[in-house]
Amino acid sequence: MAKNTAQLFSLFGLANLVLARRQLLASPGSIAS
Repeated sequence: MAKNTAQLFSLFGLANLVLARRQLLASPGSIAS
């Protein structure tokens, strides 16, 4: 069961990263680089 939870968390983290990246790319004006 712990293994499944770890997999779930890693998947959730990956999805979060992708979503955050997409949001940042959608609004390039928010980053001052």
